[in-house]
Formats: sequence, structure tokens, C-alpha cells
Amino acid sequence: MMTRNPRPTEHNSDDDSYEVLDLTEYARKHHCWNCIFGHSSGPIVENYSVATQIVLGVVIGWWVGFLFQEVGKLAATAVRGDFLLLQIASQSGNVQVDWKRAEKDVNKAKRQIKKRANKAAPEINVISEESTEFIK
Repeated sequence: MMTRNPRPTEHNSDDDSYEVLDLTEYARKHHCWNCIFGHSSGPIVENYSVATQIVLGVVIGWWVGFLFQEVGKLAATAVRGDFLLLQIASQSGNVQVDWKRAEKDVNKAKRQIKKRANKAAPEINVISEESTEFIK
């Protein structure tokens, strides 16, 4: 059974007013929504009992957690394997690393990140400076 939400009442105030958009009404009125999702689109889960919804949520949550765990393991294995191959190639003389240049590049990247962070959120620097002064 579908219940209809009452329209929001208008409040007169000095503040900027805003309009509440009812997405269900918007979807019914606009044809493109029906072209994309079909006429019977909507919350399918509402057709099931609360217990079924909880079980479904638990099962899907467990499955997504398991999937991310396996993908994480695969990514970690790939990174470890690449690092191991790079070390073997370096030891055998196939790859030579210019450590001074690598350190210079890392320091340059650190400076760029710090500069961008200062531009993006200067208030964070003020907070960190105040907290270090407080700790001293």
C-alpha cells in the first residue's frame, strides 16, 4: 500500500526560502525517468518483510565485504610481487635506480602537495600551528 506524503507547508521568514522536491512525483511526471528505468521502477525491497530485508542486507553486506577482502588480497599480492621482481632485477643488475634523483623527485612531490594543501585549506595550517603551540 502506497501512502502519499502531505505537501510541505509554506513558511514565511526573512531567510532564503527553498523548495522541497518530491522525487517520487518528479519521477512520475518526467518521461525520461520511465524510459531509463521502466514504469515499474521503485523500491523493490518494500515488497518484502522486515526480516527478509534484514537478512538480505546481512547477506549482501557479507558478500561485499568478502569481495573487497579478496580484491585487497589480490592487490597486495600484485604489489608485493612487483616489488619482489624489481628487487631481483636490481640485484641482478638489470635495473639500476638513481636514488639521488628518486629522493629529489619525492621531495619535489612533497613540496607540491604541501603547497596545494595550503591553498586548498589554509585553516588547517592555523589549527595545526595552534595545536603545536599548545603542546609546547
